[in-house]
Parts: sequence; C-alpha cells; structure tokens
Amino acid sequence: MANIPYLTDLRFDHGAINQIGKALQSLGASRPLIVTDKGVVAAGLLQRLLDALDAFDHPIGPAAIFDETPGNPTEAATINASQLYQSCGADSLIALGGGSAMDLAKGVGLLVHGEGPLARFGTAQRGSRLIGKIPPLIAIPTTSGTGSEVSIGAIIVLASGEKELFVSKFLIPSIALCDPELTLGLPAGLTAATGMDAVTHCIESILSPTINPPADAIAADGISRAVGEGMLARAVKDGGDRDARWHMMMASTEGALAFVKGLGSVHALSHAAGRLKSPSLHHGTLNAIFLPHVMKFNAGANTDGEARIRHAMGLNPGADLFDALSKLNQDLGIPANLSELGLTDDHADGIVCHALLDIAHLTNPKTTTQDDYHALYRAALYG
Repeated sequence: MANIPYLTDLRFDHGAINQIGKALQSLGASRPLIVTDKGVVAAGLLQRLLDALDAFDHPIGPAAIFDETPGNPTEAATINASQLYQSCGADSLIALGGGSAMDLAKGVGLLVHGEGPLARFGTAQRGSRLIGKIPPLIAIPTTSGTGSEVSIGAIIVLASGEKELFVSKFLIPSIALCDPELTLGLPAGLTAATGMDAVTHCIESILSPTINPPADAIAADGISRAVGEGMLARAVKDGGDRDARWHMMMASTEGALAFVKGLGSVHALSHAAGRLKSPSLHHGTLNAIFLPHVMKFNAGANTDGEARIRHAMGLNPGADLFDALSKLNQDLGIPANLSELGLTDDHADGIVCHALLDIAHLTNPKTTTQDDYHALYRAALYG
C-alpha cells in the first residue's frame, strides 16, 4: 500500500518572507522562538525576518531568538533551545536557515511536548510511534538543498556522537515560506553543494523500490529544473540570478517531497561520513562525490527509473549516468574525490559500518553489502 504524505502549507515566491505575520496569525501564534544560526544573522536575513514581523499590523513578535545552531544540529543545542522556548513563554517556532536550523527546531518541538532524551524518539529505537503533535512550526529555508521545510524527518547528532534520524508526520512544518530572495548571493561552492543535495534526493527517490508515482513525477521535475534546464549551473555562475534561484528552491522542495519514497546508498554513505564532523565534509558535497559511483553500482537495478533520470537530465537514452554526473560535478566545481576533503583509507571501516546501519541503506534499488560499500568508498576516495 502506498503512503503519500504531502501535508505542508507551502507559500512560495520572491518576497514570501513578508507573509510571516499572516502565517503566525493563521496558526493562532504570537510569540515564536526563532531558531537560526550566526551565518544567517551575519547575512542580514534575521533582520529581514524581524522587519517583516514589525510590518505586520498585529502585535506579533519573537519571544526569543536562538542563534547558536551548529553546522550539524546537536542534542546539546536542541536542549538549550528547548529550555529557552519554555523559559520565554513561546507558543510557536520559526526556523530560519538551512537544514540544520530546521532540524534543530523540529528537535525543540519534540522536547517541548515529549519527555526526553531525544534518542527515545529516534528510528534506532523505533521511537517514531512516540512522537506526537509539536508546537506550530514555520520553516523558512535560506539555502536550496535539504528541503527540510516540507520533510517528515530531522537528523540530530546525539550526545553519544551518533547521528540519529527522527521521522514522523508531526515533524512536517505547519507552514513553509519559501523565498528565493533569501538565497541570492550565496557563494558558488555552497550553491553547488546544496544544489547537488537536492539533485541527489530526486535521483535516489526515483530509484527507490517504494511505490509512489506522484513522488517519481515530482522528483523528475526537480531534476529537469536543476540539471535539464541548467538552473543549478546558472545559480552557481551568477549568485544573483533570480530566475535560477527560484527554480533551485523549487527543485530543493521537490527533492524532499519525493524522498518520502526513501533514499539509497549515496545517503547511507554521506550520512556515515558526515559523522566525522569536519567542516570540509558538507553533506551535499559528499552526496555529489558518492553519486556517480553509486549510480554505476546500481546500473540495471531499475532501468525504468534510470531512463526517467536520463530524460529529466536532457541526456540521450543510452547516455552513461556515471559519466554525465561526473561531468556535472566537474562543471560545478565539486571536488573530484573524497581525498580532497581530507578523508583517507583509515576512515573506511567506520564509514562502511555506519552506512550499513543507515535507514537510507534499506531503500537502495540494489542490495549493498559490506564489501560493496568498501568498494564504493574506495572508488569515491580516489575518483
């Protein structure tokens, strides 16, 4: 039986951030805790949000601001933010930032309406059944990659050091305000990395064996925008290209709508490598590097899906996806291999071990063994 949970109230266009007052009012909220990070503050995006709240003709303002979101959200930061939520009398959440801020805000929601520790709600302990309704959450993405603004999941690094996945329909933000203007001027490297995260979401979801035809269609549209129509390349070349930024934010949102089908071994490997907590190991960059090698490994496991991906990318029917994706990475300035990011053979065993435990491993179109993961890691390490 197919499960197709598309539930987010999505408000999408240049200037969407100006809808924040009406969005809060529609949720019966007036004292949100804003969850963001120092980079977003420095870029002036928090001020734009505050200005939009001030311009609303009803008394709505932040109860407090938490701007200590780490590059990968942690249990400690989540606890600190949830304590702030409770002490300031907040009645709702606004997540302003990339996937980290949005995932941390979801974690705050878990702790506000559920007794911790966080691990009891994670997939490792089959804790999804314990997750209930969280406070109203409005997600405002400032990058185009994770799609967490419409996702049922969140990833948080536990105190043990393990990256844990939390999955529930209750974690889908109540409202997503997707404003491409907030991504104007993002550096080329970050644009490429986050964009390839979105592309990987779309590709892996199409290849997942789970049945969800609407998700397949959404994923194909995302690939077409980002790659077939060249919007990712345009956004990387010109950070001020408003049209390209619009289409890349849509592709990012579509990627997350699609991956309710599940992902695959690319994400299993990138999640595992991301545990190393190095600043150079951006999730999107890892996905981009692993993607061609996993596609070569999966070749023939889902021929219909592969054909759909080729068509969406604007390739000839017989085109080699490994070659096409490798060239795309090169054109976007993605590092050629993992060794350029500082990874070595010494990291192999730990990464393979955690890839086998990752939930994305379960929906790869082809069974991936321990030996397979070692071979994939080595191929990506040396390119």
